[in-house]
Amino acid sequence: SVMSTTTLWWGGCAWDAFAIPHLVPHSPSALIATTCPACGAAHAWTVTNEYPPSGDQIAHFLVPAAEIWPDATHACENQQIYCDESCLDDWLARTGNTRGYVMTLTTLWNLAAHWYDGRLDTPYERRDPTLAAAYFREVGLTGPFWGVEP
Repeated sequence: SVMSTTTLWWGGCAWDAFAIPHLVPHSPSALIATTCPACGAAHAWTVTNEYPPSGDQIAHFLVPAAEIWPDATHACENQQIYCDESCLDDWLARTGNTRGYVMTLTTLWNLAAHWYDGRLDTPYERRDPTLAAAYFREVGLTGPFWGVEP
């Protein structure tokens, strides 16, 4: 959940939840709350459009960037925040999934910060793959998972 002083949103994934304070001009900060998919521990951060939240938790993206759109719901459902590597390993073992991409909260915040720039404009123009790759590179996400050479 993502909550400002006046509005409650559902952030469908960690990426979207962290993007809302950047996307909604009248809500430059929000309380983001979730639970660890492995152990159920509650997590909450105040996320602003000025700086990343503090915390030792990790975000795990199961689905590589090039495979998101064929099933965006599955990809989004599997962009989650875990207590730590141990919880992620437990979840992977329990579900039979293979490890995807792991990032810090700071990296997640950097990814979310400007990804949706212009999203509220009419008409919205989604980034083409070349611009998406440039954005990923700019925020430090390279390698096969992101489809971006270092």
